[in-house]
Amino acid sequence: MRIFVAGGTGYIGSHTVLELLAGGHDVVVADDFSNSSPVVVNRLRQISGKFFPFYNIDVRDEAKLDGVFSDHKIDCVIHFAGMKSVGESVKMPLAYYADNLGATIALCRAMEKHGVSKLVFSSSATVYSSGNQMPLTEDSAVGNCANPYGWTKYMCEQILRDAAAANSGWSVALLRYFNPVGAHISGDIGEDPLGTPSNLMPYIAQTAVGRRESLNVYGDDYDTIDGTGVRDYIHIDDLAKGHVAAINHLEGKTGTSVFNLGTGKGTSVYELVRAFEKASGASVPQKVVGRREGDLPICYADASKAARELGWIAEKSIEDACADSWRWQKKNPDGYLDTIASTQVRNSLASSSCSSNSAFSGT
Repeated sequence: MRIFVAGGTGYIGSHTVLELLAGGHDVVVADDFSNSSPVVVNRLRQISGKFFPFYNIDVRDEAKLDGVFSDHKIDCVIHFAGMKSVGESVKMPLAYYADNLGATIALCRAMEKHGVSKLVFSSSATVYSSGNQMPLTEDSAVGNCANPYGWTKYMCEQILRDAAAANSGWSVALLRYFNPVGAHISGDIGEDPLGTPSNLMPYIAQTAVGRRESLNVYGDDYDTIDGTGVRDYIHIDDLAKGHVAAINHLEGKTGTSVFNLGTGKGTSVYELVRAFEKASGASVPQKVVGRREGDLPICYADASKAARELGWIAEKSIEDACADSWRWQKKNPDGYLDTIASTQVRNSLASSSCSSNSAFSGT
């Protein structure tokens, strides 16, 4: 199967590309590196030992997107393209609505034009309402989102439901992620957020490697096992495999399906820090800075539907995730921030036959 991966050099997208290639699929990748690095393209090719077409395009540019779909007979789309920072979305709501909804609409139009009927969407647990009981199931209440980022995921889900209803042969899988962590076992790709990390694991890893003075702990007075927030942390490799399982699920089906991708259990901030210190042998200094508005004490998934219908379960542990994150961070203490190499790769990609102008980055 030939799969178009929109936003395929981001954290989740890059690991999913590797899983797809390992599974024998052909991939066509697009991104703009606004939330990733051009170095990722060559690293994916080196790790996999396979060449794949890469397009440096903005997937909201329907003319350029049409060119990609004209060049390749696409069987399925995986849609990672989007802006993804909760805090940034509060400061820049219009940009988030324009970019995230615009990318989804453009991809749907390209699919309609070129007869592509399968799509897997990178959604999020942020679509769930705050008043739900734990664990969250696919039937838990959605909407009443806490931030514009969550609302864009909610709205994109609705766009895709409506598109699938209007196109009778379409099959769409909405994958609601919980908290991806870890890195590829090679240590060559991993999570490299721009600026101050908004996710816990890269903040821990950057503190352990000396890039940050200390880890901010946002509240230690919750009604949890140790007072800190509890979340469902899923290894990035397991999450990537969930996309492959979702693609297989789409075969012979129509309509829209929703799946939680999580481990089904929670880990507190302090538990994750201790596991990371044990895996790395490094110290992670911490300071409690008070709660953040909108944070829940506990949030974790019921992933039993994915087990039943996709044949997928999360297999890797928190310890695995910590060891892999440390390997990535230690091997790449400044992440992908090698400006000379990045510029060289960017120029090379810009001059290749499978490249165009700026693109739209992935998760």
